[in-house]
Amino acid sequence: MNIPFIMNEVESKIISFKDKKVILDNDVAALNGVETKRINEAVKNNQDKFPEGYLLNLSSEEWFDMKSKISTSFGPGGKVKPPVAFTEKGLYMLATILKSSKATETTLAIVEAFAKLRSLTTTFSELNQTADPKKQKKLINRSGEIISDLLDDQLQISDTETTIELNFAVVKLKHTIKRK
Repeated sequence: MNIPFIMNEVESKIISFKDKKVILDNDVAALNGVETKRINEAVKNNQDKFPEGYLLNLSSEEWFDMKSKISTSFGPGGKVKPPVAFTEKGLYMLATILKSSKATETTLAIVEAFAKLRSLTTTFSELNQTADPKKQKKLINRSGEIISDLLDDQLQISDTETTIELNFAVVKLKHTIKRK
């Protein structure tokens, strides 16, 4: 399972709609290795699993306005019917319904990625609240480890060292991996 690759794929499909981060049904289908109609059938057959806030339905006008912003085809072969937009909650619920091996792999990668992101957020929060230099160093190292996991879970360590340096608004992280 290549979490960074799948995470990058997922991130590239996330769009903003009605002040929410969503993924459109055709992109959800592509990520899960199924046809869009299978996604929509799964939702239709399990409506009780998608309460308000799990899905957003686009009107024809909203869809027309959105098409040009996301480079979707207008002509023959392009999506005509307004799509369903899945929120994060909707994606998790959909994962309980889909049964393909690709859907399982994608769901596992998404869950792992979100867990690592939450861990990173917690570490940043702790780092911001501590004044102890030893604890700060430990938290910075932990942040670097999480970031390297997010960037590449199969990072190859060679005879030389690998340095990952990221600058965030409030903190600069530098994580060096050395061969033992």
